[in-house]
Amino acid sequence: MPDSTASTNRVTLATASGAPFSIDWGAWVPTDTAVLTFIRRDGQLLLILKKRGLGSGKFNAPGGRLEPGETPEQAAVRETQEEVGLTPTGLCPAGRLDFAFVDGYSLRCHVFTASGHTGTLTETDEAAPFWCPEDDIPYGKMWSDDRIWLPLLLDAKPFHAAFIFDRDLMLWHLLKCAI
Repeated sequence: MPDSTASTNRVTLATASGAPFSIDWGAWVPTDTAVLTFIRRDGQLLLILKKRGLGSGKFNAPGGRLEPGETPEQAAVRETQEEVGLTPTGLCPAGRLDFAFVDGYSLRCHVFTASGHTGTLTETDEAAPFWCPEDDIPYGKMWSDDRIWLPLLLDAKPFHAAFIFDRDLMLWHLLKCAI
């Protein structure tokens, strides 16, 4: 995620075990591409308790990996429908997150907001949804990177961020916001 015009895009740091980890963000290619969709309603944000997969047990927004041939916008709608029974409306790109995990996994995540929805909110085997006041976000029960970029989403400020994680431990980040 560092600016491609910078003299170096390489980040080297020690992992939780003390072993070195190095990444060249200029040559970085994600293993997977995913989406997150934050539906906003009357000062509230739709969040989920993720029941399985990456981030299981954490609060997040509906989302998941793109299917072959699918655009991020199509995935945002499909994943929200599958996870919580709602179809987001007024979908708007909010930002992009790039994650490198020291175990070799990497993920690019397109983040969206939605100004409305249709359908009936439903718990599924993937997610337990709930409405959360935007002024009382449960950051302590979320991925640690969320407290860095989610305030920008709530302020409608576009962002691009990169993170290095060792399992659940954030080791490094870089955040850029559009002006």
